[in-house]
Order: sequence, then structure tokens, then C-alpha cells
Amino acid sequence: VQLAESGGGLVQAGGSLRLSCAASGSTRSIKAMDWYRQAPGKQREMVASITTDAGSTNYADSVQGRFTISRDNAKNTMYLQMDSLKPEDSAVYYCHAEAWYITSRFDYWGQGTQVTVSS
Repeated sequence: VQLAESGGGLVQAGGSLRLSCAASGSTRSIKAMDWYRQAPGKQREMVASITTDAGSTNYADSVQGRFTISRDNAKNTMYLQMDSLKPEDSAVYYCHAEAWYITSRFDYWGQGTQVTVSS
């Protein structure tokens, strides 16, 4: 599985951005996908997750109500709509996929996309 993020950039506080993560390869093995972020000097944290079957979602408290995760299984693409952005949302955002081959789990990561929110 290969993951490619896009859509990062510079935005003013209160603005919006939409990130995309396109998956390729053995995409049928993917059971869930997530967005993580990592700011300088901080640990990588999960921002939002979505399952590929039922589309169940989960959000970090810090983004609940402002970010929306979605996926288009036909396009093998996951999205993160980020609204009401704050300077503290600035980070490198990574796409992650959890894949299963029979009983073995594999984790895949994208290269990351920078999001910078100016105050």
C-alpha cells in the first residue's frame, strides 16, 4: 500500500483547508485510515480516524467539531476537512492506513504534508 497526501499549505487563523490521502496498491486490505499530526518538539498524535467498511469515525478532542474525516472508497481516497483552524493546528499531517493480510497487521504511512496556520 502506498499513501500520498496533498492539500497542505499556509492559512490564516479561522480559515479552512482540505487534505487528501490517495491510497494505491493492495487497497482492499485496508481496514481503517487515520490522520496524524506532529508539531515540532511534540509527539505524533492521532487527529481523526475512519473505518473503510462502516465509515465509523473518531476524533481527537482538540479537533472535535472543527475537523471532518471522510473517505471515497471508489477513489481509494481519504479526506480531512479542517475548518476554524487555529495556530496550534500547525503541524505536519500524516496519512496512516491499517491493513490486514489474513491475521497479520501492517501499518503504512504517507510522507506528510505541512499545515501552517498564522495568527
